[in-house]
Amino acid sequence: MTKINTDFITLSQLLKMEDLVSSGGEVKYFLANEKVLVNDQEENRRGKKLYPNDVIKIHGKKFIIEK
Repeated sequence: MTKINTDFITLSQLLKMEDLVSSGGEVKYFLANEKVLVNDQEENRRGKKLYPNDVIKIHGKKFIIEK
């Protein structure tokens, strides 16, 4: 579970919080080359807003946004 203190975070922020990437440039490359699912739909927009209860799957690992 990924805890947030705001109403939402972006997909880019999630990738950095979970140490999957270290910079914005890496986010762009990561999303272009890896399959990322948000609520079972493929997503490649780094600015995609993620809200509490959204489920993100990356490399078979599941992240659930929680406030």
